[in-house]
Amino acid sequence: MSNLISLKDFIHRQISGDWGKNLADEIYNHEVYCIRGADINAVNEGNYNDLPIRYIEAKAKTKFLEEGNIIIEVSGGSPTQSTGRVCYVRGKSINIICSNFCRAYEIKKEHSPKFFYYLVRNIYNSNIFFNFESKTTGIKNLLIESAFENIKVPQIDFNDQKSIAKVLSDLDAKIELNNCINRELEAMAKTLYDYWFVQFDFPNEQGKPYKSSGGKMVYNAELKREIPEGWEVGNIGNYCPSSGGFAFKSSWWTNEGVSVVKIKDIQEDYTIDISNLAKVDLTDKKIDDKFKAKPGDILIAMTGATVGKYGIVPITDYPIYVNQRVGYFNLGNEPTEKLPYLINSLNQPYFRAMIFSLASGAAQPNISNEQINRISLIIPVRTIVNKYNLKFAPFYKTILNNQRQNQQLSELRDWLLPMLMNGQITVKEAEERLSMAAEPSVEYKKG
Repeated sequence: MSNLISLKDFIHRQISGDWGKNLADEIYNHEVYCIRGADINAVNEGNYNDLPIRYIEAKAKTKFLEEGNIIIEVSGGSPTQSTGRVCYVRGKSINIICSNFCRAYEIKKEHSPKFFYYLVRNIYNSNIFFNFESKTTGIKNLLIESAFENIKVPQIDFNDQKSIAKVLSDLDAKIELNNCINRELEAMAKTLYDYWFVQFDFPNEQGKPYKSSGGKMVYNAELKREIPEGWEVGNIGNYCPSSGGFAFKSSWWTNEGVSVVKIKDIQEDYTIDISNLAKVDLTDKKIDDKFKAKPGDILIAMTGATVGKYGIVPITDYPIYVNQRVGYFNLGNEPTEKLPYLINSLNQPYFRAMIFSLASGAAQPNISNEQINRISLIIPVRTIVNKYNLKFAPFYKTILNNQRQNQQLSELRDWLLPMLMNGQITVKEAEERLSMAAEPSVEYKKG
């Protein structure tokens, strides 16, 4: 039997977190980017773009993090999610600290930091941290010293640690590449949307920017601004009306059956998490296909604190139904042909502001499909909308395919993670499985 060591045996030193202040002053004048528990998933995907900027004291510069440091969330969680989310800090190009709801660690030189990251991730996925939590004033705290002292793991040779970490990080690198491609594609679609439909510099008949080249503009009283001649102001329902999901009976919910998207599955990054969808038993029941979502359609939360968040339905091997209080934009038989204009219209600050305004005033924010459908939307001449959609439909097909591949890669990684950590599969066997994983999709045209 392998010798066992505790998690604390990996630790060289602990680096405490800091939240500083949101504005600089004479004392708090060192600008830093702060990683919170809410940022951990994004950081693990290589996305540091949305980290909050804070200001700390000069003496707190000792809390700056370096590549290879490990951040663990110690306060937060939920009834179904333990504390203990973990991320690995990449190459240091900006001043990074972790928040005071997290702890950072420098790993001993005789251990692989990336192996320790995956080791803690496996422990977190196994729900072991639930056994080391306390609760104060409604917030769960991870008793991390106790966890590090009492959680024992097999002692693994340094070179084997690096080999295991490489297999898993190669999978994460494939996922990250797909995410980078998707972000670039989305950014290009957004840039051209702003250029054509906000600045009104879509190509005129001579291929020149319409407004900048003197294209005729007409004042619109509803918008209190000028819009191109021939364009109209309608509403979202004119372009693609939303409808509600199905009210599944409580007795239908089960551990196995047909998958259903609930509000909780719609993520802040405009994706839909299908990793843990609820199930209903539809045996001998007839549910109209209009409640079945298609890849490329858009779902939107209509109730609760996250009202107005939306996501694109991903590609799956199984049908997905839409639950009540989830709005559903059915984009037709070929959703990506209408998706680019709609999703970038929903991304506009005006839409989010209208959602929050319409949903406020009740104990729980709530919005109806009728209200969503009545939100104003500029309706350009059909040829311009069609040209925009035609240009970016292939982009969103690539995005959906990359998301599908990432789901498969994530499932492979999450299967390999405990198998490698427990010695149930060798690194060579894992590498063979990894070699069978498809290469990321990178075939798209820039411009």
